[in-house]
Amino acid sequence: MNIKANELKQLIASLAICLAVGLAGSFFTSPAIPTWYAQLSKPTFNPPNWLFGPVWTVLYILMAVAVWLIWRQGRPTGEVKLPLALFALQLALNLLWSFIFFGCHAPLYAYVEIMLLWLAIVFTIIGFTRLSHPAAWLMFPYLLWVTYASLLNYTIWKLN
Repeated sequence: MNIKANELKQLIASLAICLAVGLAGSFFTSPAIPTWYAQLSKPTFNPPNWLFGPVWTVLYILMAVAVWLIWRQGRPTGEVKLPLALFALQLALNLLWSFIFFGCHAPLYAYVEIMLLWLAIVFTIIGFTRLSHPAAWLMFPYLLWVTYASLLNYTIWKLN
């Protein structure tokens, strides 16, 4: 694949934005892990804490490549505007979940919010499918992880 200079800038910007959201979310998450989160009752299927960072890093990179595949097409803004807006919405909801769950210590509200996030990801995948099947497929690991995280969030709420 021959990447033009402008496309490379778009890829770097996509990576920077997605990873910045992950970093911003960690400001809420990191302080709560050894304190509030450590005291919660968790289900047996709760993964070890060290796993979350690497998984989320990979997911943010996959999301960045997916949105770049849409952005780089350079089609008229009408065709990419809605999929890009949906992507931005799901990215904002992703950050908001970290704030609600870890920052506010509110698993019930976080569960309601993660359901909205899940829907936003589904709609983003649908929007991406119309423009790029690879971009849509790159979003599926994220959808699967958020599905798992939703179950984990719900179970933590119920246990506590």
